Amino acid sequence: MKSKYIFFAVSLFAALSANAQETYENAKLAGEDLNGTARYVGMGGAMEALGADVSTIGSNPAGIGLFRHSNVSLSAGLLMQSDGKEFSNGKKTNLSFDQIGGVYTTRTGQKSFLNFGFNYHKSKNFDYILNAAGSLNGSSQNKQSYIKGALGNQNDGGFNVGKNKDGQNIGYVDAKSSDVAYTWSQIDYLYWNSLIPGSTGTYNYEKATGYTLDRAHTGYIGNYDFAVSGNLNDRVYLGLTFGMKDVNYKGYSEYRENFNNGGVVVRDERKVTGSGFDITAGVIVRPVAESPFRIGAYVKSPTWYDLTTSNVTRLVYASGTSSQEKGVANSYDFKMWTPWKFGFSLGHTVGNYLALGATYEYENYSNINSRVNDGGYYDYYDGQYYESSSPDRIMNAHTKEVLKGVSTLKLGVEYKPVSNVALRAGYNYVSAMYVNDAQKDPGLASLGTSYASTTDYTNWGAINRLTLGVGYQVKKFNIDLAYQYSAQKGSFAPFSNVRDISIPSGATTVTAESNIASNTDVKNNRSQLLLTLGYRF
Repeated sequence: MKSKYIFFAVSLFAALSANAQETYENAKLAGEDLNGTARYVGMGGAMEALGADVSTIGSNPAGIGLFRHSNVSLSAGLLMQSDGKEFSNGKKTNLSFDQIGGVYTTRTGQKSFLNFGFNYHKSKNFDYILNAAGSLNGSSQNKQSYIKGALGNQNDGGFNVGKNKDGQNIGYVDAKSSDVAYTWSQIDYLYWNSLIPGSTGTYNYEKATGYTLDRAHTGYIGNYDFAVSGNLNDRVYLGLTFGMKDVNYKGYSEYRENFNNGGVVVRDERKVTGSGFDITAGVIVRPVAESPFRIGAYVKSPTWYDLTTSNVTRLVYASGTSSQEKGVANSYDFKMWTPWKFGFSLGHTVGNYLALGATYEYENYSNINSRVNDGGYYDYYDGQYYESSSPDRIMNAHTKEVLKGVSTLKLGVEYKPVSNVALRAGYNYVSAMYVNDAQKDPGLASLGTSYASTTDYTNWGAINRLTLGVGYQVKKFNIDLAYQYSAQKGSFAPFSNVRDISIPSGATTVTAESNIASNTDVKNNRSQLLLTLGYRF
C-alpha cells in the first residue's frame, strides 16, 4: 500500500492575520450548566430571591447579603453520561471538582450587614461523547468542497482553484485575484490537495454511502467570582459581582465516510483556551416588613472573552490499494462577547421548615458578538499593549439567523422535617438555543469559515433538568448531597445541505448540483452526583 503524509502549517492563512470564529463553535461556549453547592443544585438553582447560598454570587449577588454568619464550602462529585459509547480519551463517568468558596460577614448596624464573598464554580463541564451515524446516498463531505470550487468565486459562496508557487491547490477570491478566499477553509484545503484532483488532472468528487462520527469533548469553563453585598434594615439587599472565567476546551473527533472503492477519515483535534470577565448586579426586596416574601432581580453583563483556538486535522484517503494522508494545523486568537442576561426571581419561607423559590432568566444568543482581532496599540503611559477588535459582521449576521433568545425557568423547594435535616427538589426548563432547520453556512466570506476544520453541526433542543437533594447539619458543620438529571435531544448533520445549486461553466450554466445529508437524532442525557461540605463560623 502506498502511503503519503504531508503536514501543512497553514502558511496560506498567514495573510489572514485578523481572526474570528464560527457560530456553532461559539455556541459551545455560551450558556451555563446548573452547578454550584449541593443545596443550590438540589433546589434547581431557584435561590436568586431566597439567597443565603454562596452559589447565588454568580447569578444574583444580592443573595450574599442574606448571610448572617461567615461560611465556607467545598463541592465535588461525579458526572455520568447515560447514552453513547466511550471514544478516545472521553469517558462516560468523570470525577469533577465543582465549587469552593466562602462568605465573610460584617455587621454595620443593628439590622444591617456588609458581606464579602468569593466563589469558584465550574459553570460549564464539556465532558460529553457524541456518536452519530447515517446514510448519504451519494452525497459526501468532499462534494461540498468540490461544489465550492466549481462555483468559482467568493461572491457566490465558493472560490477559484489555482496553483500557488509550491504547486498546491489554493482557493482564491476569483479567477483574477491572488487573494485567498475567506470561503476557502482548512477542510477544503485537505480535499482539494488529496481526493478531488484526479489522476488525469481533472477534478471530481467521491460519492459516499454512509458516515460515522465519534467526538470526545473534554474540559470546562471555571468561574472565579468576587462579590460585595449589603442590606438596608433587613428589607433591601444589594449586590455586585466581578467575575473572571477560565476556558479550557478540547474536542477530538473522527469522521468517516464509506465509498464504493475505499473511504476517507478526518481526524480533528480542536482546543480553545482563554479567559473572560463579566459584571453582575442584583437586588432583593422584602416588600412587606412582616413577611419573608422576597422579590429579586438581576442583570449580568456580556462576558468579554479573549480566546485562542488551535487545531490539528488529518485526512486519510484510501482508494483501492493505495492511500494518502494530509495534515493541516493552525492556531489563532479571537474575541467573543456573550449577550446580556436578565433575571427575575421570587422566594418565600414558611416558618423555619419550608422554602420555596422560582426564577426566570432570559438571554438572547442571537446577539453573540464574534469579533475580529484587527490590530492594537501600545500605551506608553502604563507600558501596556492593548489589542483592538471589530465585529465579524458576516458571521454575526449568520448567528442572528441560527441562534435565538433562550428562556430559563427554575423551580425549587426545601422542606425540613426536623431542624437539622433538609429535603430538596427542583426543576429546570431551558428553551432551545437553535432555530429550527438552522445549519452551518460554508459559503460565508468570513474568517470563521476560513479556519473551520470540520463541517458537522448539531441543533440542540430544549433542556429539562430534575434535581433532588438532602442536607444534614451537625453544630457548625453541614453535609449536603444532590442528584441532577439533565435531558436534551438534538439533530446532527455531517455537513450543510445544498439543493439544486447551479454551477457555471464558461458562458453557460450546467446542471444543478445537490449535496444532501439525512440528519441523525442524538441525545445528551447526563446525571450528576454532587457532595458539599460546609462550615459556618
